[in-house]
Amino acid sequence: MSAAQPMIKAILVCDHIITEAGTNKKSLIGVFENITVFKFPYRHPLFSVYVKLTDASGKYRVRIELVDLKQNKIIGKGEILSMDFPDKLSHYELTFNFGGLRFNHAGKYEFRIYANDEFLDSKDFNVLQAKKRPS
Repeated sequence: MSAAQPMIKAILVCDHIITEAGTNKKSLIGVFENITVFKFPYRHPLFSVYVKLTDASGKYRVRIELVDLKQNKIIGKGEILSMDFPDKLSHYELTFNFGGLRFNHAGKYEFRIYANDEFLDSKDFNVLQAKKRPS
C-alpha cells in the first residue's frame, strides 16, 4: 500500500454516470445537491457519485460512506478493494452507484471518501420535505 495521501479535486452527486467505450470519458447526467421527498421513509431508486482525485501513487483501497448527519449513522457504502494509481501527477476518476438507499427523514447527509482508511474529503447534500405534490 502507498503512503501518499490522494487529494480530492471533485465530488459530484448525480442521477447517472455514463462511461464512453474507447475514450473512457464520463458524462454526468442530472447533477444535484438536493432530493425532494413527499413522504418518509423514502427509498431512492438509484444515483451515482463521481470522484476525481490526484496526488495518488501506488495501490489503494477506496471507500465511500453515506452518513445520516442527524443520527451520525452510515446508511450506505461502496468500496474499491484495490485500485492502482501509477502516476502521482495524473488525475483519476472513480464512480460509485447507490441503489435502494432509505432516507428516514429530511436533513443533511454526507458522502465521506477514504483511501486506505484515511479520510480524504466529504460532500454533503440535502433531503428536503416537499410541501405538497404538484398538481
